[in-house]
Amino acid sequence: MANQSSSSSSSSSSPYPILCASFNQDASCFVIGTRDGFKVFDTNTGRLCYERAIGAFIIVEMLFSSSLLAIVGAGEQPSLSPRRLCLFNTKTGTALRELNFLTSILAVRMNRKRLVVVLQDKTYVYDLNTVKILDSIDTVPNLKGLCAFSPSLDSCFLALPASTVKGSVLLYNVMELQSHCEIDAHRAPLAAIVLSSNGMYIATASEQGTIIRVHLVSDATKSYSFRRGTYPSTIFSLSFGPSTQLPDILVATSSSGSLHVFSMGFAINQRKSSSILGSIIPDSVTDALDPTHHQVLQYAVTAGVKSNSVIRKVDKVIADTSTSEIVSCKATVSIITYNGYFLEYSLSINQQTDPVWTLEHEFNLLTVISDNAISL
Repeated sequence: MANQSSSSSSSSSSPYPILCASFNQDASCFVIGTRDGFKVFDTNTGRLCYERAIGAFIIVEMLFSSSLLAIVGAGEQPSLSPRRLCLFNTKTGTALRELNFLTSILAVRMNRKRLVVVLQDKTYVYDLNTVKILDSIDTVPNLKGLCAFSPSLDSCFLALPASTVKGSVLLYNVMELQSHCEIDAHRAPLAAIVLSSNGMYIATASEQGTIIRVHLVSDATKSYSFRRGTYPSTIFSLSFGPSTQLPDILVATSSSGSLHVFSMGFAINQRKSSSILGSIIPDSVTDALDPTHHQVLQYAVTAGVKSNSVIRKVDKVIADTSTSEIVSCKATVSIITYNGYFLEYSLSINQQTDPVWTLEHEFNLLTVISDNAISL
């Protein structure tokens, strides 16, 4: 799945002990930034792998399972300016390179070839290996540093807001260094965007937070439209499940504290509507109205607390390989809450019983014993 992280904000204004949180590109690890420093965890075991207590950080991004981090300070001390990006090696504990900007850095994304730095009105693209600037993109005011990035080198797209008054998104090909298309996804401004790890699909939510739409990147066509709820809610994170083609599921966390899972690539016990309404509404719209495409876990996290989630894995049981009919599915969803917790839920769906949610793991990220922490 694509790397996920929430946009940065000043540490002084944040009500949370965690200032930033992101999973690496394959969700095998995650990193958090606090007022004291930053920490790297193994997602599978919850083990604290590395920590550095040198001040407050508002951006910490990890390149796959490597020792490379991109870090940006919160500005509480001169050496940790929010205008300075440091490429940091956890093996040596030293800075490899530093980049300085005129305004605060709002987001950073990486893959094995490219480094993307998002400022309020401009986004820069670098060659990661040489740290040579390749392009700069003028953008609409992007105060939240909203962006999405696909780690795939074949379909390596960057998504940025294209309007401040409606939910339009600009898709830019970071390998070819050219704009790909613009998608008008919502009437209200964007609040969350994510690209699938293969770069084929993009999911968006507006500030209204009631509808989540999925578009095919290649030709900017709408594939799915899901209704999250009737009442407005702030979408904190969106994440596609891992897949080489159409991701099976999409997960969303919001200010309501609920965890929403929408199915796309599989259909278990999902009946097409036989009503007049179902016969005249296109499939993509019917999907939004059909509750069997939407599983909700109420009170998954504390309501109102910022959170970041990923789908770590999806296990499917296929009864008939000739028809590829799926009889059961289990999805593993990991969540970081900005009040300091890691939670992991499993969702089991089959043809015989109702969906089952199970809390598999939960621990406090701020009190993990660090005696066993080692450099990656």
